[in-house]
Amino acid sequence: MIKKFISLLVLLSLIFSCSSDNQDPDRFRTGVFEIPKGKGYEKTIITRTDSIQIEKYENKVDTLRIVWENPFNYTLTMVHPKNAIDEEPIHVKITRLKRNSYDFEAVIGHSNFVQKGTLNKISD
Repeated sequence: MIKKFISLLVLLSLIFSCSSDNQDPDRFRTGVFEIPKGKGYEKTIITRTDSIQIEKYENKVDTLRIVWENPFNYTLTMVHPKNAIDEEPIHVKITRLKRNSYDFEAVIGHSNFVQKGTLNKISD
């Protein structure tokens, strides 16, 4: 009896944890987002469609192409690079999902330097 009860609890917890919308990164493919100031970032407002990302920060605007490799990894490339570093792709990995945000790690080109941050969803 106890063994069946424990098995049922384990099964129910697996079902509910897998169906949680907190585990679905697709909700971050489009919308308006903010990277808060700090941790090497100026406050950045991002408007994203499935294939374009527009970033506004420090009175500057950058437009990037976004290609999703899988639900947790995408690559950004500048549409109009201004220098050699802008020509390098930015590889982004989503490392932790939260209700309205995610933590990420970004690498420019083939660098070993990893920039970490948090992206908050402001609106759809």
